[in-house]
Amino acid sequence: MPPDAQTSRYAVIGNPVAHSKSPQIHAQFAAQTGEPVAYERRLAPLDGFVDSVRAFIAEGGCGLNVTVPFKLEAHRLADRLSPRAAAAGAVNTLRFDADGILGDNTDGVGLVRDIEDNLGVALAGRRVLLLGAGGAARGVILPLLERQPLELCIVNRTEARALELIDAFAAAAFHAGCRFSGGDKGAARGSFEVVINATAGSLDGCLPEFDPAALGSGTLAYDMMYGAQPTVFMQHAQASGARSADGLGMLVEQAAESFWVWRGVRPDSRPVLAALRASLRA
Repeated sequence: MPPDAQTSRYAVIGNPVAHSKSPQIHAQFAAQTGEPVAYERRLAPLDGFVDSVRAFIAEGGCGLNVTVPFKLEAHRLADRLSPRAAAAGAVNTLRFDADGILGDNTDGVGLVRDIEDNLGVALAGRRVLLLGAGGAARGVILPLLERQPLELCIVNRTEARALELIDAFAAAAFHAGCRFSGGDKGAARGSFEVVINATAGSLDGCLPEFDPAALGSGTLAYDMMYGAQPTVFMQHAQASGARSADGLGMLVEQAAESFWVWRGVRPDSRPVLAALRASLRA
């Protein structure tokens, strides 16, 4: 049934987009909060993102979640950016209002909330190792630094890309009082309380390169990817005696933050995450 005049329309836009679990998540948020929200998937041509967004606005759309490969285009399209979107250099949430198009990025907040609230691991004063220096890594650095870890080390196969991120976020790290370093796999020494895999390696079953000593019995090894089975990174971590987690909670938490950006209402993510986990295992 199409949404009525009182219902606010939102969607996830990407290419491909049929696999997205966002409609399932936001339908549960809407039911839980009583917000009059209708949420759908929108497939945009690879060369037609801007036209697709404009068409959705013309149809009365109120906001969009943006997935691959359009996060950089969304950043350019926005009339104004939240500080976290500006720092990330990418946008995954668009809100349309009287002031135009707001671009935001909820990925980093989603990661932090999953680690701290759902998994019970405080980041303050901890040694954190971030694997990867691409867009996924860049999008979470500022929210991680805002939690004031003792140290944040970025390791990447191409050292120069890690060093670029070190330069880009040096001021934020200084403000947070955080030791901030990075480079190739030799840059990280000793064990870390949190190791985050922000590479796409798990999609191909590839383990990122890093010092095995980073993982210990007190480590949370977190993979931003998720699936019905543990990723190769999670399996490696478990074999090393570490605790492991996937990125399903991050997916739900970043969606909850988007819902708040759009509606000013913060849903309870826990039952939604539990339902999504159960459906993934079914």
